Amino acid sequence: MSHHPGKFTWFEHLSADTQKAGAFYGALFGWKVKGLPMGTQTYDMLNNGEDGIGALTKAPPGAPTGWLSYLSVNDVDASYQAALKAGAGSLMAPSNLGDVGRTATIADPTGATLSLWHGTQGDREDKDNLPFGDWCWNELWTPDAKQSLAFYQGVFGFTDEPMDMGAQGTYHVLKGPDGKSRGGLMQPAPGAPNLWCPYVRVADCDATLAKATGLGAKAMMPAVDVPGIGRIAMMTDPQGACFAFIKTVPM
Repeated sequence: MSHHPGKFTWFEHLSADTQKAGAFYGALFGWKVKGLPMGTQTYDMLNNGEDGIGALTKAPPGAPTGWLSYLSVNDVDASYQAALKAGAGSLMAPSNLGDVGRTATIADPTGATLSLWHGTQGDREDKDNLPFGDWCWNELWTPDAKQSLAFYQGVFGFTDEPMDMGAQGTYHVLKGPDGKSRGGLMQPAPGAPNLWCPYVRVADCDATLAKATGLGAKAMMPAVDVPGIGRIAMMTDPQGACFAFIKTVPM
């Protein structure tokens, strides 16, 4: 059992219709929904093959549809208090999820939502070659890159590896306390949503884009090549949740 502070370890899809979400992602990525009893309720886990990679959750009334990212931390309570002190808002105070782990949910100083997590069984292991259909990246879209960078560095111990993207500005690669690249941070054009957008690894970006469109998703960004990284596309699913997928370049 091991923990990887700074790693995004879990992703929950919040929507008004979990069955519709499960049908869409099952058809697109081959994910299977597996009900996990939790007291008097059932937690709808998403499996990629045999691996649990996330879940489907009913969104509270009035809450937007979206993917909620879970960030591994050593101490949920300490990280939660540090985040509030640094300007974050509280969406859910620290609490235990049975004997599975402890969690809290915040809105960072610019409004992006994030959950903190410390699991009793550790985190999903790092893999050098992730299977297709698994999460491989997470990216913050923020209206204020400087403010967001200071927050995530100060509260969670990320370090920044900036990349000059020319006319698109600077892309910030966030490295965890272990020195591994865990996510990205960018300031898109005004009007873009303020959120964490998770990426799925796929074998063919263009084919996945066509399939997603046929299933009712809408393209936010058509397939584009990022030199040295891979071919990427970004979508909103039929209920409006943002997600991305990438065909990575050979390692």
